[in-house]
Amino acid sequence: MNRLTIRARLTLVYGGLFLLAGLLLLGVCYVLVYQRLSGNTFIAGTTAPPGLEAPPDGAMFVKQLRENVTTDTRQVLLTQGGIALGVIALAATAFGWLIAGRLLQPLHQVTATARRIADAPDRGLHERIALSGPHDEVKELADTFDVMLARLDQAFDGQRRFIANASHELRTPLTLNRTLLEVAIDPDEATPELRQLGRTLLAVNARHEQLIDGLLLLARSERQVTDRSFVDLADIVEHVTAQLPPGKAAVDCAPQEAPTTGNAVLLERLVHNLVENGVRHNLPDGGWVHVTCGTRHDGTVGVTVSNTGPVVPRYEVPRLFEPFRRFGTERVAAGVPGAGLGLSIVRAVARAHGGHVHAEPRDGGGLVVTVILPTAPPQHGGFPT
Repeated sequence: MNRLTIRARLTLVYGGLFLLAGLLLLGVCYVLVYQRLSGNTFIAGTTAPPGLEAPPDGAMFVKQLRENVTTDTRQVLLTQGGIALGVIALAATAFGWLIAGRLLQPLHQVTATARRIADAPDRGLHERIALSGPHDEVKELADTFDVMLARLDQAFDGQRRFIANASHELRTPLTLNRTLLEVAIDPDEATPELRQLGRTLLAVNARHEQLIDGLLLLARSERQVTDRSFVDLADIVEHVTAQLPPGKAAVDCAPQEAPTTGNAVLLERLVHNLVENGVRHNLPDGGWVHVTCGTRHDGTVGVTVSNTGPVVPRYEVPRLFEPFRRFGTERVAAGVPGAGLGLSIVRAVARAHGGHVHAEPRDGGGLVVTVILPTAPPQHGGFPT
């Protein structure tokens, strides 16, 4: 029953109630007719039909005739009444199916609107159901849904305006501070103490710039990507690994063709954060990072980054994708490299492209992080080059 649609369930309810009412009505008619036929006054004064001579024993003749009439009437009532009830029940079920579909038609309109908005959340929130008709429960639901859409539309517009304003308002004073500090610690004029203070303030300023850039990127990444272009993840992996400076961990990659669609800048940031996270959280000496990408057996494409490092309990893995979280600490502390947004941005970019990310602890320490994305649809019989 749980797998049936509401329309099917309503039809079964309509048909079942009608059939039950018909059975009750047939039962009442049967009881009334039986009582009437069993009464002594039903055939009082009845004479023998023409051509049939009444037997000498008139009482026996009347009793036999009454029993025959009663039996025939009950049989006809049950058989023909049952057939008529079955036909009418089928007709009532068919009409119930049509009526249920008619009553549920407004809900189909609500569902279609919600599906269009879900497919394009940034562009479809301006759409409204605007259901017309009597002010019943369905119209009340549609009107409430319209109110919710209006508030969501305002919230998304406010978020977009905030990102645009924050990009300017937050970066401008930090850029000005950096410029003033660089001028103040001029080697020809500044004392050694002032230059040391200036370098410390520049490091703090750089950390704030990095934090703001990460937060803004995270906010933009959580929005669904609508303008997509063809991207080969193998090219991104090769580019990112080639641009890495020499570090404490050796990075090697084995990219294979992994065609997908999306925003190339965001996907590059995704791969960069994965690789940077693998390099940063590694062994002090002798660590390694291995990067692979390619088409998976289920038709999707993926990027996998595995590294050496500390042993991470499995129950700690989900917390690593939360903003400002890092293994072994509740919050990212001052003086620690990074803003604690690397894996959060990876997850946001993956979801914005219709994919997902998961991580597993590696035997011996470290993590194996895999991002899975939809493959690019074929164009003109093949992938674009």
